[in-house]
Amino acid sequence: MNCHVHEFDAREAGSFRVSLMYDAAGGTGKTSANTDTYHGRFVKLVADNQVVEAVEFETTDPALQGEMLITTTLVDADGGTDVRIEYDGLPRGVSAADNAIGTRMALVKLAELVESG
Repeated sequence: MNCHVHEFDAREAGSFRVSLMYDAAGGTGKTSANTDTYHGRFVKLVADNQVVEAVEFETTDPALQGEMLITTTLVDADGGTDVRIEYDGLPRGVSAADNAIGTRMALVKLAELVESG
C-alpha cells in the first residue's frame, strides 16, 4: 500500500486524515475500489508512552462505519521497546484477523525504518 497524509495535527484534540491506496490488483478499499480513507483525532498523547486515536473510515458501507479507538502503548523491553496496539469498536465489517495482519505488517515496516537509522 501507499499512503497519502492529507492532514496531520499531532496534538491532543488535533485531527488527521489519511488515504491508503492498494498497489496490487484486487485490493478492495473501504472508501473506493482501491482506497481506504479515514479521519480522526488524537484523544490522548503521552510523550514516549501512549497515543490514543479516535478513527472513522470514510465510507458509505454501514458495516464499516463508526468510530473506533486505537490505543498504542510503548513499553520498555530487553534491548528495545514493545509496541502494543489495542482496537476498541472495530467496525463489524472489518475482519479482526485481517486487521491483525495489517497491524503486524505496519509494525514490521516501522521496525525496518527505525532500525535502519
